[in-house]
Amino acid sequence: MKNAAVAPTVRTFTIGELAREFDLTTRAIRFYEEAGLLSPQRQGRLRVYTQGDRTRLKLTQRGKRLGLSLAEIKELVMMYESPRDTVPQLRRYLEVLGAHRADIEARLDDLRTTLKEIRAYEAEARALLQRQGA
Repeated sequence: MKNAAVAPTVRTFTIGELAREFDLTTRAIRFYEEAGLLSPQRQGRLRVYTQGDRTRLKLTQRGKRLGLSLAEIKELVMMYESPRDTVPQLRRYLEVLGAHRADIEARLDDLRTTLKEIRAYEAEARALLQRQGA
């Protein structure tokens, strides 16, 4: 008698497992579901996430750390999963990152200007205190 081929077991995750792994609340994970970034299967009332969902969540968290908007993250995640002609995908990826970098650099310039002004006001206040002998 021949042994029947055994299908490989596909690893799945519960919402709690993903929440612990990524240090998120289950509410945050459900938010990503509502945004269309995750699509768990259902087993009764239980949400069952695939390795693909886990990868999308990982990419989402990476995008958040970079400060990307949810729309930008979703676009990049969808590009990641689409049948690839990598040249347009990479160009778009560079566009999104470049725009985000430019935004951060502009904010840094603004912060540097603000810090310079604060330092000037502090120096002025110290000089006034010194003149008054305090």
